[in-house]
Amino acid sequence: MTRITVRDLAEFKHSKKRFTMLTSYDSLTASLFDEAGIPVLLVGDSAANLVFGYDSTLPVTVEDMLPIVSAVARSTKNALVVADMPFGSYQTSISSALESATKFLKAGAHAVKLEGGKRVIETVKALVEAGIPVMGHIGLTPQSVNVFGGYKVQGRGESADKLLLDAKSLEEAGAFSIVLEAIPSELTKQITDSVSIPTIGIGAGSDTDAQVMVWQDLVGLTPGPKPKFVKNYLNLRQEIEKAVKDFSSDVASGKYPDKEHSYE
Repeated sequence: MTRITVRDLAEFKHSKKRFTMLTSYDSLTASLFDEAGIPVLLVGDSAANLVFGYDSTLPVTVEDMLPIVSAVARSTKNALVVADMPFGSYQTSISSALESATKFLKAGAHAVKLEGGKRVIETVKALVEAGIPVMGHIGLTPQSVNVFGGYKVQGRGESADKLLLDAKSLEEAGAFSIVLEAIPSELTKQITDSVSIPTIGIGAGSDTDAQVMVWQDLVGLTPGPKPKFVKNYLNLRQEIEKAVKDFSSDVASGKYPDKEHSYE
């Protein structure tokens, strides 16, 4: 297989081939997902929560993300690697956005993702003109959680028209795809049908061209209540806990290491 490109994703939509995107924050999962045939890997700013232990995505920085991006890119052969632009790396000026995005591409990413609609259009245009592929993200945008007053479904009522306009504006600005997060299914279909670039859903129903999931959510590793859209395909948290307890018990009883696991 050759490396997936943004043109491949465009062809997927044209041929109605649905595809997946997973997050990845390290070499081991990146190589595993790549070998499993996942075409797009997102080095998400969700690393703030899942790698660095913050309670939101806001504190993570470009400097925090760069080593992770490099590890994921070095460990894949086929997947398109997309780097999330952290909060503060593109909101202040177009020049700061260009500088941050350039760092991500130099670290090995093939594209960047940023949040927002019409308010980031000029930034998207500048990045694309500089040769940097851009993935958009509208609906529930976690970096704006303080404006939304929490993690709430977006696009109901009058705001639906705004999101539709945001999607079309991102397409016109040169974005190669758009993440739709936490919006009603009916609006998802309307947006997906109205743009020629792939839509990637997370909590947006089934009418997108692709679906994205945080890999720890996919395998049941994250604790606590899960969002409605999360489907656990495995209870890895339970499996790891059992393995750790069994190991601890075997050490305490002297069962491990036994002769089989010792050198003569």
